[in-house]
Amino acid sequence: MKNILALITVLAVALGFATACDFIDNISELIKEPALIGVSMPNQTTARWMKDGETMEEILVGRGYEVDLRYAGDSIPAQIRQIEEMLDNGAKVLVIAAIDGAALSDVLDKAAEDGAFIIAYDRLIMGTTAVSYYATFDNVKVGELQATSLVSAMKATKDRRQYSIELFAGSPDDSNAPFLFSGAMSVLQPLIDSGEVRVFSGQTALEDVRTPRWDIATAEARMDAILAEFYRDGKPLDGVLAPNDNIARGVIAAFHTFGFHPGADNWPIVTGQDAEAASIKLIITGEQHSTILKDTRDLARVAADMVEAVLEGREPVINDATTYDNNVKVVPTYLLVPYTVHADNYKQLIIDSGYMTEDDIE
Repeated sequence: MKNILALITVLAVALGFATACDFIDNISELIKEPALIGVSMPNQTTARWMKDGETMEEILVGRGYEVDLRYAGDSIPAQIRQIEEMLDNGAKVLVIAAIDGAALSDVLDKAAEDGAFIIAYDRLIMGTTAVSYYATFDNVKVGELQATSLVSAMKATKDRRQYSIELFAGSPDDSNAPFLFSGAMSVLQPLIDSGEVRVFSGQTALEDVRTPRWDIATAEARMDAILAEFYRDGKPLDGVLAPNDNIARGVIAAFHTFGFHPGADNWPIVTGQDAEAASIKLIITGEQHSTILKDTRDLARVAADMVEAVLEGREPVINDATTYDNNVKVVPTYLLVPYTVHADNYKQLIIDSGYMTEDDIE
């Protein structure tokens, strides 16, 4: 840097003031440090968040930005501390998948006051005007797809006039969970009301079926309890609405404990979300019926486009300006399209698209 400044001084004398100023402006552009982008993900234990973080970093670095990627270990204090450290290090934009959508308002309000832009990544950040934009999938549509897959599979494989199901929902602190559940219930509630579908546990309200932290062990324990209390007398269980693959795998583990056998006529239909490799394997073996592909490559690209736009003083492209109210403002949003994955199309959607390789699901 000292050598560059010395060279500029010499040229300023040799070229004259006006020409030197133009030269200095050009040199400043060349030696300007790349903008620092903070990327905050909830944890490294869920495969999709690992994939999201790595893809986000790869795209942003490829566009010339410096990236500070952190995983918070599902700890809200850790996520707040990491965000504060990113800001102290000079982050110009924060891309955040919040652990708790309502827990970040104070630190983000301060960030916005200091001039940082905040982009909510796949989970809406609640209770603050600081969030600038939101990149996500159509989570109401995800719920609709899950419920439609559940109902159609039960009708195709179970010879009954009435079907019995149990319901699971996502974490109480995840702002996506109500959207997913409302989408699913828009399909299921009319069938429950008509008597075509029954929930023997009676647990149909969102507050009764939530799964804190989307935890696999919590889901397994609740499914165990439901099976023990409501299905010991031979009542059939035809299907389970599982809102993500972690919960689906917990539910399936409970089935094995209860004595269900994959491939048997009484094996229940189970949905999921995130198209994780472990659940694609279960779809291939027939233990899980379906999952929802939310292609993180597309989501990371949209978020990176938002980063680029705000740093260049442009308005990012959005396609929803009405749905996502965080209780303080309606956050401008870009919604991506989700896809249902099952045994008949996983090769096309997962392997042929390059989302995973065959080795990933061996």
